Amino acid sequence: MDKKNALRAGALAAGTTLMMLLMSSPALALTPDDGDDPGPGLSVIETLGLFVVAPLALFAVITGLVMVLDRSTDRQPKAKAKA
Repeated sequence: MDKKNALRAGALAAGTTLMMLLMSSPALALTPDDGDDPGPGLSVIETLGLFVVAPLALFAVITGLVMVLDRSTDRQPKAKAKA
């Protein structure tokens, strides 16, 4: 990639990021909309369980299922050919 294309890609990325930041207004998030009814907050334990433990457990279950149900026979080490 030459210098001109890199500069063009950088300018496009910077422009897109700037437009996204300008178009999203975080100040509007402070005033609740009509119909908003937020529930009670999560405790630290609930947050860690929901966003750390649950994804890791799901990953472990999927990995375990893939390993147990894998029926591939081409995973054996190949014998080296003698010259």
